[in-house]
Amino acid sequence: MDPEIIIPIVFFGSIFGIFYLYISSRNRERLALIEKGADASIFARGEGKSPIWKVMILNISLLLMGIGIGIFVATLIDHYSSLEEEAIYPATIFLMAGIGLFVGFKMTSAMDKDR
Repeated sequence: MDPEIIIPIVFFGSIFGIFYLYISSRNRERLALIEKGADASIFARGEGKSPIWKVMILNISLLLMGIGIGIFVATLIDHYSSLEEEAIYPATIFLMAGIGLFVGFKMTSAMDKDR
């Protein structure tokens, strides 16, 4: 078979396998806890926590802002220095995206403490 056909099949099969294992193992864990008589409230996101949609929007927005700032900073570094362009752009984009996600984590922690 051609590699053009095999690669997408393996890729989507791997994604399906990961989700299947995650969902089936989560279901088994929950059933075992219920059989032992554990409280069902452990499955819900706790009181005093921020809603998941707020956390996702915050993290995605900060990630995208970090990528944008990374591209901008990489362009400035590329224009005003003699460093290699191939190394500047990915390094700066990943650095700023990581900083954005870290700030999102800290902001989510602060939101949870405020509630």
